[in-house]
Amino acid sequence: MAGTTSETKVDTVNGTTGGAGVDYDALVIGAGFGGIRMLHELGKRGLSAKAFESGSGVGGTWYWNRYPGARTDSESWVYILTFLEELGMDWDWKERFPTQPEVEVYLNRVTDHLDLRKKIEFNTQVTAAHWDESKNAWKITTSKGNTYTCTFLITATGPLATPLKPPFPGLESFKGEWYQTGLWPKHKVDFAGKRVAVVGTGATAVQVIPVVAHNAKTLTVFQRTPNYVLPARNYPLTEDQQVALRRESEKVLKRARSQSFGMDFVDATLKSTDLETEAEIQRVLEFGWEIGGFRFIFETFADMLTNAKCNDMAAEFVRNKIQSIVKDKKTAELLCPHYTILSKRPPLGHFYYETFNRDNVELVDVKDDPIQAITPNGLHTGTKEYEFDMIIFAVGFDAITGTLAQIDLRGSEHQLLAEQLNKDMATAYGITAPGFPNLFMVSGPQAPFANIPVIIDNTVDWIGKTISFMRSNGYERIDTKEDFAKNWSEQVEAAFNATVLPEGAKETRSWYIGANLEGKTVRPLFWFGGVGPYFAHCEREINEGYPGFVFSSPEQASRARL
Repeated sequence: MAGTTSETKVDTVNGTTGGAGVDYDALVIGAGFGGIRMLHELGKRGLSAKAFESGSGVGGTWYWNRYPGARTDSESWVYILTFLEELGMDWDWKERFPTQPEVEVYLNRVTDHLDLRKKIEFNTQVTAAHWDESKNAWKITTSKGNTYTCTFLITATGPLATPLKPPFPGLESFKGEWYQTGLWPKHKVDFAGKRVAVVGTGATAVQVIPVVAHNAKTLTVFQRTPNYVLPARNYPLTEDQQVALRRESEKVLKRARSQSFGMDFVDATLKSTDLETEAEIQRVLEFGWEIGGFRFIFETFADMLTNAKCNDMAAEFVRNKIQSIVKDKKTAELLCPHYTILSKRPPLGHFYYETFNRDNVELVDVKDDPIQAITPNGLHTGTKEYEFDMIIFAVGFDAITGTLAQIDLRGSEHQLLAEQLNKDMATAYGITAPGFPNLFMVSGPQAPFANIPVIIDNTVDWIGKTISFMRSNGYERIDTKEDFAKNWSEQVEAAFNATVLPEGAKETRSWYIGANLEGKTVRPLFWFGGVGPYFAHCEREINEGYPGFVFSSPEQASRARL
């Protein structure tokens, strides 16, 4: 039964109400890593809460992205909710980089261990969320037509939750099967004996392509921009490794919380300029290539992202590897990127380049001969017709702000959050936004670009402490100072511009900066200043008494509304 702004709903889980005039203390949008972690935090702090999830199960990204080959690019032992170590370190991960089914099972285990499932309403989207200035509360409307009110609204919609629709006319005329990787069906998709096209060569396509190639009659890959695909060097985890990881869990998590991108790495201190010979430089890069994963970037040279010459040497190293792996010289050259490493998100490969040595696999470059339309029998570029039985679209996401933009989310002056973010992109730590009282964002715009679960733990902890601070001091409202959010935005820009990435990000239309979507303002969507400094910023805010925010008691909030 739907709530209204005038009734108070009893939380059957906690046996409490959401306070005077509201249904819940807090409502959460999403039940992936962020939503699960947030629900637990709210309950731990004695707040009544409920989450809405559009899928039929928990997992978020790991519910929807169930395409063949889907797996993490973070090592399994740090792709966990680190606030509760036993849920990660007692979990018997099968591989260095776990697959989608394994991550989904893990998140279901966490949900049930914490007894959170009864707090989640599945198959439900939040379609609107309006701040009611007169009641100092949020009013939420769902896809089922129900309304709820709450004191705090928390979005946990994820950075990559809104896949872009295939942008080609004529798709409805296609007589074969077609799929989007970000909305993959639960039933098994059979590639055997079929002529398959994969459109895209981003991180998702890099995982799909080697799997499809095994059984498809033919596989044609349509590439606009080649990627620096780094070898994952995946391997099964032995029992002895599991024991060692559990024994070293505290050190592992400490490293992840201090490393620049939230990984279990030790950031390199060696600079390329410290070495005198080309052979020494090649030796270090070879180490990074062989050890696998993102260690090629972070455990080789400390100046790879700040020194253009160092980045160029690393890029040339990868191009040489591609040309040594791929037998056909023309295909190898098409697969070679020519832009700064990390200005476009580099995927981890599981025999990606080797796939192009197969007789049934063809690469088609569409940078200068783009796809024009989908036809009943396939697709055509400007110069050639292709026939297929199946098309798989891996064309990217409307990153960070895309899912928020699907919600009619309006602030204190009825302004739309999506429009404000696209125009100004000013937040406080990627967690709050000016003009949106009592709104918190988990993995919001201008939060760090890093291993997401590690960032989520810090963000949720910060939100929980802030709400407890408010309750302890009799405050019912938090507002973000505009000048403070503007300052954070400037720091985000400065951190990104201090790297060698900006030019390449624009050139490759990177989703880091929103350049992959026409009409979206191009600017850094993430903090690239490192996890450690970011955590320090958040901690300092609390320790100094929240100088970037204004808190109001019920009486003050009431006077402000008059």
